[in-house]
Parts: sequence; structure tokens; C-alpha cells
Amino acid sequence: MAIRSAWWLGLGYFTYFFTYGVWLPFWAVWLKGIGLDAEKIGLLLGVGMVSRFTGSLLIASRVTTPSRLISVLRLLAGLSLLFALGFWFSAFWVWLLLVMIGFNLFFSPLVPLSDALAATWQRQIAMAYGPVRLWGSLAFVISSALTGVLVNAFSYQAILWLLCAGTAAMLGGMLLRPATPPQGSDKVVARAGWQDWQRLLKSSWRFLLCVTLMQGAHAAYYGFSAIWWQDAGYSASVVGYLWSLGVVAEIIVFASSNRLFGRWTARDLLLLSGVCALIRWSLMASTTALPLLIVAQILHCGSFTICHLAAMRFIAAREGAEVIRLQSVYSALAMGGGIAVMTIVCGALFQHLHGDIFWVMALLVVPALFLRPEKSARIAAKT
Repeated sequence: MAIRSAWWLGLGYFTYFFTYGVWLPFWAVWLKGIGLDAEKIGLLLGVGMVSRFTGSLLIASRVTTPSRLISVLRLLAGLSLLFALGFWFSAFWVWLLLVMIGFNLFFSPLVPLSDALAATWQRQIAMAYGPVRLWGSLAFVISSALTGVLVNAFSYQAILWLLCAGTAAMLGGMLLRPATPPQGSDKVVARAGWQDWQRLLKSSWRFLLCVTLMQGAHAAYYGFSAIWWQDAGYSASVVGYLWSLGVVAEIIVFASSNRLFGRWTARDLLLLSGVCALIRWSLMASTTALPLLIVAQILHCGSFTICHLAAMRFIAAREGAEVIRLQSVYSALAMGGGIAVMTIVCGALFQHLHGDIFWVMALLVVPALFLRPEKSARIAAKT
């Protein structure tokens, strides 16, 4: 069965982020439900993030031929489903550790490879990226809210059921045939030498350290906010709604970013993001009152979205192959490695600090404000 290429990719984004909307907010809740303590939960989540870092950096970078993208996406979706099913077999934490590594290793490259497919189809059939990618954000909102309702109505095991269902749906959608097969040059791209990487890191170390700290400060939120809010008396459905609210705010800022920040530099955006992050983590450390948690969740569009916009703006100022190299390092460090390390740290500290762990996240943002890159670039209005 052949479907329009934009629909094929939109379905891929929807099913991926539906699954991710189950995993990211609620997986710590599932781990707690099967009897693990905070330290083991932090270790498992942190190792999972390291595995995500490895998968995105090593697996995604190996695919250089656009014509192979769909077959690789199908293979990765199948392996992700296999490891998701593996969570049913045992609650022994060493087994869970191995399954966490496998699931994250194969699940994480799906987004960068989907983005590469989108870029190919943008050139090939003039496909509009924004309207297609938006389905992913909407799916995250739907699944995080739905998971909270089902956990509240049934039990924590609803999390694993939804995770497996979402992964199976993703594989099923990818087995469909897009109307236009991706095409591209099979030319082998020369690998960057050590001097190229050294020059890149020397010119970008402030930026990379800044965004790694700011994104790493989300570790307590990603790993332990659901547990902390449930301990404070909120139902799983309320937790799901709070997570959904953060993503709704993210969607709004992404959709209106050109109008709001068209003339802002990356340095200015990072300052705004840092201020929003300080307010957000301070609120979450100080109170569990629902009105203030709503404010904190709306500020997700500042702590995460604006930081990511700043990063894209800084990277877009590079030329040629440096764009790809800097993008890969940013994804590996800020969106993977930094969060992984801080998740393990939060796991060790959460059982002692509880909600005060968010003060640690606020402190992590402070040096980032002084590490903002001196030179930043403007983004083209239509980017």
C-alpha cells in the first residue's frame, strides 16, 4: 500500500513521539511501580540516556545514502519493539539495565534519521517540514495526557502497554510504502580529521558547554518530576496534563518563533532561556501548589524551546560540513550526554533532597549564563 510521502513521514513522527510521550514522563513511575528505589531508577535512566547518546552518534551517522533511510528506519523500529517487549520478561534490575540499553540504542536514532529523510524530501518533492513535524509534538501532548488518565484509572502497568502499542504502531506505519522513494547521491563523504574537530571545538566550546548545562538541568524534571508530584498528592492524570501543558507551550513558541525572535541573536536567546530556567526550577523547588506548577510548566517554552532555538541559530551560522559536525556534537552532548550524567546524579540525590533537587538544577544554569558565546548569528526569517 502506497501513501503520500508527507503522510508517511507525519505518521512516523506521530507514532514515535506518541511512544516518547509515554516513555519520558512516566518511565520512572513504571520503574518505581515494580519496586526499584530512586538510586536504581536514576542509574537506569542515566544509562538509557548514555545509550541514546551512543545510538544517535554512532548509528545515525553511519547512514549516508538517502535511498537506504526507509529500510534502516524499519529495522530500527522493529528492534525497538523487540526490546520494548523485553520489559515484560523480568523485573530484575540487571535485566532491565540490558533492555534499557538496547531499547534506547535503537529508538534514539529514529528522529535524526527521520529528519534526514525530511530534508531529502524537501529537496526532492518540496515537502513542507513544519506541518509534518508538528504531528510529533501533538502526539506527545496526546500520549502524555492519555497515559496519566490510564495509569490513574488502572495501574502503572498501563505505561508498558502503551509503550509497546506505540512502538508496534510505529513499525506498522513504517512498513507502508511512501509514494516517492527517497533519492540522493551515493557519494562517500570524507571523514573530518582531528584538526577539523579541534578547530570546531576551539571556536564553539563556550556554546557547547552553555547548552549542555542548560539542557542537563532538565534531568530532574525528566526523571523525577512525575514521582515528586505524585508523592505530593497529584494523580497520574494531573501529572500527564502538566507534562502536556509544557509541550503545548513548546508548540506555540516553535510555531511563532520567527515572528517573536526573528531579530534576536543566539546569545540573547540563551540569556532569555536562562532567566526562564532559573524561575522555573526555583518554582518547582519551592512549591507543589498547582497554580505555580502550571506557571512552571508554561516556562518549559523558555527553559527548553528557546534554548534549542538559540542552538539552531548558532549552528546555522556555520558553513558546509561544519554544520553537520556541530549539530552532531550538540545532539550528543546537550541532548544526550549532559542529561545522562545529571540523571544519574539526580538519582543519587533525589532520595535525600526530594523536591529540593530542583535547586541543584537552578544552580546548574547559573554558570551557563556566563558561558554564552560572544559571537552569535541571526537566522534567516524563513528558517
